[in-house]
Parts: sequence; C-alpha cells; structure tokens
Amino acid sequence: MLHPASRATARRAVALVTLLLATAACGKKDAAEGTDTTVGAGTVAPASTISVADVKLGKAIDANKQVTDETDDFAPADVIYASVATNGAASNANVTARWTFEDGQVVDSTTQSISPTGAATTEFHISKPGGLPKGKYKLEVLLNGTSVETEEFEVK
Repeated sequence: MLHPASRATARRAVALVTLLLATAACGKKDAAEGTDTTVGAGTVAPASTISVADVKLGKAIDANKQVTDETDDFAPADVIYASVATNGAASNANVTARWTFEDGQVVDSTTQSISPTGAATTEFHISKPGGLPKGKYKLEVLLNGTSVETEEFEVK
C-alpha cells in the first residue's frame, strides 16, 4: 500500500507524462500540416516559404553558381550547366534537376538539399565522357517533389 504522499507524487507523474505526450502529438500534427508552430513563450516560427525564381542553361558558371554563357544549343562534348535561382527561406528544401532525352528517357536526376535564408543559386550539370547523343532534351526542375519549371535545349 502506497503512502498518501507517494500516491500524490505518482498522480503528478502520470499527469505530467500525459501532458508531455499530448504536447508532442500536437507539435507533430502542426509540423505535418505545414502550419505555424510555437517555438517559445509567445514566439511563432513561420512556415517555409521558398520558390524557384529562374532557371538558366549554359556552357559555363561563375563562382556564384550562375550561368555565364547562357544558351540552349550545345555540342555533344559540352558540359551543360543549369543555375536554379530560389527566393525565400526554408530549413530544408529539396531541389531536383531531372534531365530527359527526346523520348522521355531520364539521362540524369540529381537532388540537392538546401537551407536558404534568402536568394540562393543551386548548380546542376550533365555531361558524358563520349559525348551526349544529338537530339532534343528537357530539364525539369522540381521543388520538394513538385515540378516548377522546364527548359528545353538541343545537342547538335
């Protein structure tokens, strides 16, 4: 038999565990729905807001990952660069470059995880040691799994 003080302590412990579990469950629901969540006493963290502002293709990039020789016509031996400019902030966003050949065959697909706090540029590129086959290609850019922009180009 428990002492009355021990029973009160046990009840407080059960109440505390129940409160903690309820709080954790609410936090997971808010995060899963992408809604604002409280991070401290009265402080609200905004949901991630990031978008793709521009996509450029070219034969060269600079130190800031921006295309310096913009074109949509390439030679088989060229390295084809894509600069994906984003605006906004996110603690973890995935940017994907999916390169396809004229028949829809995927040539390459690369995903980079970014955590921008403003304007940012992400670089992708493709090439093939023996040269890319001549034909029409498409670059599809996805942000967190959603297609946001496509660019068509040709290897001549």
